[in-house]
Amino acid sequence: ILGFEVDTINSVQLSNHTGYKYWKGQILDAEELGEIFDGLKLNHLQRYTHLLTGYVGCVSFLGKVLEVVKELKEKNPDLMYVCDPVMGDNGKMYVPEDLLPVYRDQLTPLADIVTPNQFEAELLTGIKIKTRSDVVRAMEVLHMRGIPTVVISSTELGSDNVLVALGSSNKNGKKIQVQLEIPQLPAVFTGTGDLFTALLLAWMTRTQHDLKVACEKTVNTLQDVLKKTYAHAKEMCGSEDKFNSELLELKLIQSREFIENPTTHIEACIV
Repeated sequence: ILGFEVDTINSVQLSNHTGYKYWKGQILDAEELGEIFDGLKLNHLQRYTHLLTGYVGCVSFLGKVLEVVKELKEKNPDLMYVCDPVMGDNGKMYVPEDLLPVYRDQLTPLADIVTPNQFEAELLTGIKIKTRSDVVRAMEVLHMRGIPTVVISSTELGSDNVLVALGSSNKNGKKIQVQLEIPQLPAVFTGTGDLFTALLLAWMTRTQHDLKVACEKTVNTLQDVLKKTYAHAKEMCGSEDKFNSELLELKLIQSREFIENPTTHIEACIV
């Protein structure tokens, strides 16, 4: 929709997302990813302009991702790599713990942009985040590892009904930090982190790395999608008490107009 032709490689093949009570499927390993990447190389199709990595369920797959990132960057030194280090939330890891050192020490330092949530930023930096200054210190640690742009997609620094996102860019001698307050809807959605990172990649590219505008476009689009999804769920069952995972599947196709031109107006402040 935003002008990107995407080649998708799944790290898992599941019957449905894990917000449901049950799911079935497979977690791919390094050998399976290697076969797919070998096919691309045999046809000389491994020159990409952008790369985004998200959820990975096993350490061997993540190790192969590391190899792929290095090869793609060698093929195209101008490749923009966005790494969403998906490891957990709300103080709990939901991937194997041995993924953490790979993300922390090897993969994220190769990224142009990382998008951890608060808990993941704590894991990556060892800094317990309780205040805004803690967030700033954590982002600075990540900058010192060579990551030009850090966006912490959600923190618990807001009120009960408001999430706070913060971003920092330290590129070509220019530093900027932004903060956004994001209203929460009274429902639990799955896939918001994936959508956040994909939108951020698109808008950072389309705005020539204008962090403030890219974060605003990303957050406003996400809000529009969630409001559309919430309104659909409420129309279908009439009560939040009856919401289920099926009703709260993100209405991406129905939100195309918002993805192209978001209507919500949450502004980022420069801090």
